[in-house]
Amino acid sequence: MSALSSLHAAVDRHDRLVHADDLFTALNARAGGRHGALLAIPQVAVLVRLARRLRVAVTRTVTIADGELDLDCWVSAAPADEGVTVTVSLLRERPAWRARAGVAARCDIAAPEEADWTWEVDAELRVTRLSLAAAARHGLDPATVLARPLSRLVLLEPDATGAMPLLDAMSERHDFTDQPARLYGSGQRVTLAGHVRLDTAGGFGGFVGGTYPVAASAPAPLIRPFDHRLDGVLRGTLARIIADAEGINAGGEGPLDSHYADYAQDIANAGRHLLGLIDDLVDLEAIEREDFTTERVAVDLADVARRAAGLLSVRAGEAGVTIDRSACERPLPAYGEFRRMLQVVVNLVANAVRHSPRDGTVALALRREDGHALLTVGDAGRGIALADQARIFEKFERIDPVEPGGSGLGLYIARRLAQAMGGTLSVDSAPGEGARFTLSLPAA
Repeated sequence: MSALSSLHAAVDRHDRLVHADDLFTALNARAGGRHGALLAIPQVAVLVRLARRLRVAVTRTVTIADGELDLDCWVSAAPADEGVTVTVSLLRERPAWRARAGVAARCDIAAPEEADWTWEVDAELRVTRLSLAAAARHGLDPATVLARPLSRLVLLEPDATGAMPLLDAMSERHDFTDQPARLYGSGQRVTLAGHVRLDTAGGFGGFVGGTYPVAASAPAPLIRPFDHRLDGVLRGTLARIIADAEGINAGGEGPLDSHYADYAQDIANAGRHLLGLIDDLVDLEAIEREDFTTERVAVDLADVARRAAGLLSVRAGEAGVTIDRSACERPLPAYGEFRRMLQVVVNLVANAVRHSPRDGTVALALRREDGHALLTVGDAGRGIALADQARIFEKFERIDPVEPGGSGLGLYIARRLAQAMGGTLSVDSAPGEGARFTLSLPAA
């Protein structure tokens, strides 16, 4: 499976598998499923139901248990006329996590006595218990918090190394300490610690944790970095707006005049655009930090190109554009960070698809030159004038400000990421001749 860029399948309106390539069929069979029966891979089935209910394409990074391996995958579920199409792109495979010998199936260890107050969350980080007396001292009403995300209690912040100990512990299924946070509402600084809780099958079942006060050394700033406030201020609100608007558009609240249904869809599209802008602003803040760095390991640039094309295949199909990745079959190793390389290439391919005419082709090509690995993404769009070719890599710059889509940050971020990995990002274009963007990285 690791040698292929993606797996494909389709389910009908009742979540029954009606079509799949051989590898998806085998993966589903190992999960207990078969052709014509309900989809058996739970992580994929959840996204399929969500895409069908919202009637929009849904993409997530998930981990699929496959025997002795855990498969970290990027899954895309897109609604179709007769059901939902599914694309699974493998990001990484690793040995399956095993419970440590002697660890009980349920952790009932109480938080240490010095904890200010205690809490428990399930595998989705939803609050299942809150110590009432201590929580009341901080103005926390358990009735409004129980069964809600932990982010309704606290705003998580990175530690001194930029890591999130709680999220790392969640993915690796181990205990954690020293997770910086602020109480939602008051802004008081605290730290969190928690014991991992295992379910009866030995899988991740949540945390039993405590909250510890932090001595105030200076007044907390009124304005915190933008990304630290997202979950509590913007992301959650926008997600609810999008979900509600999609529900209205889908007729979930009853019959609705078609004009109002279209208005609801416009609201949902605007919400998704704002979420994309938030992602860009978070990346912008990260790459402009003086201590920003990326990994420098050997990564197959051809594999990155194939994955980016697979992730955007549905969008390209809807636009009537073909992504030609036939020149990306042979490996081309380069030094960089896989996640950041994929982010750059997805941005380039998405731009090429957006600017290509219907029935046009986006071509991906690879070559090695003077110790560098080069990936070129070309389109047949209207092209870019020489006077604009430097400007498009600046912050908030766009060739046509009134053109829908985009924030004017994508190419700026992409070039900064390329430079952080020791490479470059350039463009070759002329009006009426399309555009060719080239990512150059040190060859491995």
